[in-house]
Amino acid sequence: MSTEGHRLAVPSDVLGRPRDDRDVLPRSARPPTALDELPAGAGAPTETAPTETAPTELQQEPIRPSRGRSVRVRTTRRLVSHVFSAIDTSYTAVATVLVLISAGGLSLAQLPLGLVGPFVLANLVLRRTMRSSGAYRFERTHRLLHQLGHVLFLVLVAGLVMEAAGLLVPGHDLHLGVTALWMALTAAGLALLHTGWWLLIRRWHRQELLTQNVVLVGATRHAAEIVNDAIVQQNMKVLAIFDDRNMDRLPPKAIFSGVPFAGTTADLLDSDLLPHVDKIVVTVDPSAVARVRQIMNRLVVLPNPVTMLVDQDDKNARAAALTYLADAPLAPLGRQVDPGTRAAGKRLQDIVVGGLMLICALPVLAVVALAVKLDSPGPVLFVQKRHGFQNEVIKVRKFRTMRHEATDARAERQVTAHDDRITRIGRFLRRSSLDELPQLWNVIRGDMAMVGPRPHAIGMKTGEVESAQLVAEYAHRHRIKPGVTGWAAINGSRGPLHSQADVKRRVALDVEYIERQTLWLDLKILALTAPRLLGDRSTIR
Repeated sequence: MSTEGHRLAVPSDVLGRPRDDRDVLPRSARPPTALDELPAGAGAPTETAPTETAPTELQQEPIRPSRGRSVRVRTTRRLVSHVFSAIDTSYTAVATVLVLISAGGLSLAQLPLGLVGPFVLANLVLRRTMRSSGAYRFERTHRLLHQLGHVLFLVLVAGLVMEAAGLLVPGHDLHLGVTALWMALTAAGLALLHTGWWLLIRRWHRQELLTQNVVLVGATRHAAEIVNDAIVQQNMKVLAIFDDRNMDRLPPKAIFSGVPFAGTTADLLDSDLLPHVDKIVVTVDPSAVARVRQIMNRLVVLPNPVTMLVDQDDKNARAAALTYLADAPLAPLGRQVDPGTRAAGKRLQDIVVGGLMLICALPVLAVVALAVKLDSPGPVLFVQKRHGFQNEVIKVRKFRTMRHEATDARAERQVTAHDDRITRIGRFLRRSSLDELPQLWNVIRGDMAMVGPRPHAIGMKTGEVESAQLVAEYAHRHRIKPGVTGWAAINGSRGPLHSQADVKRRVALDVEYIERQTLWLDLKILALTAPRLLGDRSTIR
């Protein structure tokens, strides 16, 4: 779990209709609410009877996390900024080639350095500045003219760099007309492309595909302010509020404008909302040190990001913090290593590698399917519900290796040597790991990755105890998508978990992979998977 400290941290998604940017109201223009009647110094009134109704104009819709779309689905859409960048780069490269051929009248190989060099530099500058200056962020509050102005200004900067470089290159052959032609062609194409990108992102905002969901921990005045801001701005969804105090000590429900009280932090740990929650915001007064520490210790087991609300009187700082939590722009492209870039690269890797493997494996899939069908009665595939990214429930497919009447969907009984439930062909499939091949389809769908922590069945037990309860950091395995293979698998931790020590080792290896994950580590794991797994004679599967 990552914890973020901000001067004033606020959630990023709230229940309500998709809003138009023109609908944003300043704080002074908001309709009066029950919050306005709460004393300025109040934190959490304890003697006021709960009120069941909220002001009509601010009543939220029933709890509804972004139309049922999980964090995984919405995060994938945010990675589209990398696709936009790749298309823009390809277009500017084509435009550059056309202008060079037009200006030189020769083949590209025969063009002089004094003409080619400035063009190459201008393209590099344009690509770098567009990625680092936020041209692919498409923030909710930015209008189309703002986006186009941003792009055209960067084209102008790149054009000036090209002209300056042409003057510095010995024997330069670059003329002002050639620079102007490149700028005009590049600007026109990028303006058209970014108009399309902007319209697409605006549509996604209206469909709530980029809207963040948050839950609040602490029914305080700060929480009420977040809810009030979120409803008026229509830029995020507050799904629920959790508080460990008794109901008679909580403030009136009216000041939370219909956001439900969903229980205690213990209820949050088991909540079905978690796969839809982008951020957990602790709104308890930081001066209550013991209470804050207790809450943080409980939330540390969750894979969801947690942030702390720190109130202050500076209105500008408050507004900036609220915007930070509510804003869900596309993945940033400016830094060399950032979660968005890493996730985009990993998804591209999954599509390419998983797609090629699925195509190559089609004959094997057909043969195995026939063998399973002939070996024992029942369906060819065994579909099991498992936990995926941020505890999302996914359906994982594998070839059936047990007798149909003995299949164990919840993995309550771990597989043992000479297990009488396993069929003849099933033993071979488990030993060779061919039973996992159908999971390549999960990779193409986006439920899983090629490399990651192996997904465990929901409710899987180690002995008589659910495995997830044996290690506090167990849920940290769900910070990324589960994988067909993984760091734990090639290091000997695969198959059933028979003891708490087995669970601890599996979790430790999975967390180590999550912290170290790179493209090169993934390629190493993929390369080692076949020899390690096929050479493993000690693991019982």
